[in-house]
Amino acid sequence: MAEEKKNIIAVIGGGAGGMTAAIFASLDGHSRVVIFEAKDAPGKKIKGTGNGKCNFTNDNMDLKFYRGEDPKFAADALKRFDNEAAKLFFKKMGIRPKEKNGGYIYPNSEEASSVSAALRLTAEERDVKFIFEKVREVKKAGNGFVVNDRRFDKVILACGSFANMKDRNEFNGYVLAKGLGHRITPLYPALCQIRCAEKFFKTINGVRTEASLKVLEDDQEMAFEKGELLFTDYGVSGIPAFQLSRFCAEAKAKGKKVTLKINFLPDTDISEVKREVDTRLTERAGKGRNIEESMYGLLNHKLNFVLLNLSGMDPTGKISGIDEKKKEKLIKNLTDLTLEVTGTNDFSFAQVVAGGVDTREIDEETMGSLKCPGLYFAGEIMDIDGTCGGYNLQWAWSSGAIAGLAASGNDVPEDFITFINGRFE
Repeated sequence: MAEEKKNIIAVIGGGAGGMTAAIFASLDGHSRVVIFEAKDAPGKKIKGTGNGKCNFTNDNMDLKFYRGEDPKFAADALKRFDNEAAKLFFKKMGIRPKEKNGGYIYPNSEEASSVSAALRLTAEERDVKFIFEKVREVKKAGNGFVVNDRRFDKVILACGSFANMKDRNEFNGYVLAKGLGHRITPLYPALCQIRCAEKFFKTINGVRTEASLKVLEDDQEMAFEKGELLFTDYGVSGIPAFQLSRFCAEAKAKGKKVTLKINFLPDTDISEVKREVDTRLTERAGKGRNIEESMYGLLNHKLNFVLLNLSGMDPTGKISGIDEKKKEKLIKNLTDLTLEVTGTNDFSFAQVVAGGVDTREIDEETMGSLKCPGLYFAGEIMDIDGTCGGYNLQWAWSSGAIAGLAASGNDVPEDFITFINGRFE
């Protein structure tokens, strides 16, 4: 009896989405799966996630943590293969999940390399073949494709992006997608540092402080974040800045005026801030302290020094006789400091790229192309990006699992929990 012809699938990219897609594509045994990876080993980018600890999903899963021209596109995939499915999937591969910081999920080993290794080993156990070469071209050929002169029935583009790459020309995922008829939405650095025009940043370089931040485009508020802010010698970093960076990058690229508003006392009512400043700069007048000394303990001393100068006060001056307008300016700077945004760090510093393959040209239920039959997508190459907290990796798992199953000709289940329990030992 003749051997049944197998569906041959090429996965372009051996990262989070690619290896997940390959694993699910190989489940039924009727598909032969090949992963093309340009680097000398799969999953290298995974190893650097979460500061080497790999925050691979989050218990606080919500569509509000995702962005793009149409973030609702991700809703169906994230509902089917949700954070609980992700935790179960990795449990089946030997990764014990551990919750930290109010919902952030890491491997119990706190080693990102263990997540990468689990995916690679599982793929190899399911006879997925790795080819370590850069894909130069993907061409449609009849009912199938030609990838680097090899024929395939289906192709899954899971190339990721050129985030954190020093040379953008090394990455050709968008070129491959365009060559197969897809539009690429505008691309911006995301989850990176924000650069500002002010000259005082070298004085507070390295200072960390809790704060809330707002980004304004042409004086209209675009987004708000709160958390630990880190000052650099050119602007701001830390998770709140990272979350806002894609808004800054996009607005600046469109020629908009962009400003940041910082509140250094976000949990304190403005009336209480006024009383605090008045106490420090009035009632202590007879205690022999100068202005800077009176501010000790409110914020980091370097930050106090900068804010006093911005308010027109000599930090070494006496408290007595301070102009009330200068007090008002200090209160304003403590609660609503305005910074002029000049841009963000470039793609080589970004954790992800905002933008990508236009999701209006992709079937949200299968991750299949609406322009090129037999083509599927997984992960960051699409115009979906998440905030910090495991959301980008969750998108890779969700879209990868769906793309893999659909490419292999299998139905995508509504309930991945039951499916995973039934298919993974």
